[in-house]
Amino acid sequence: MATITNIKRSKFSVGELIHHQLFDYRGVIVDVDPTFQSTEEWYETVARSRPPKDEPWYHVLVHGATHTTYVAEKNLERDESAEPITHPMLGQFFSRFENGRYVGGNRANQDRLH
Repeated sequence: MATITNIKRSKFSVGELIHHQLFDYRGVIVDVDPTFQSTEEWYETVARSRPPKDEPWYHVLVHGATHTTYVAEKNLERDESAEPITHPMLGQFFSRFENGRYVGGNRANQDRLH
C-alpha cells in the first residue's frame, strides 16, 4: 500500500481576496497550483525573494491593473478589507462578489482562455 506524504493544503482558495506582503497590492485568486509550475528561467528572473517551489502558488488578478501575476503563498496574506477589486478579466472568472469574496465562475469564458 502506497502512502502519501508531504501533502500541503493551500492557505487560500479561488475567489479569495489577498494582499501581497512585499509589493503591497490587492488581488483575487483565480487558480491555485499545489507547487511552482512555471519555468526555471521565470523563477530566476522574477521570483527574486526565492520563495519555496514546493508550496502552493497562485494565479492572481491584480486590483487596478490589467495583468495577472503568479505568486508564492509565502508572500500573501488575506485582504481583510472585504472590498471588491477592479480588473477587466473579473467576468471571465466570476459572476458576482458576495460576502467579501468572488463566486460563481463563468465556465464558458474560462474555457476560451485555454
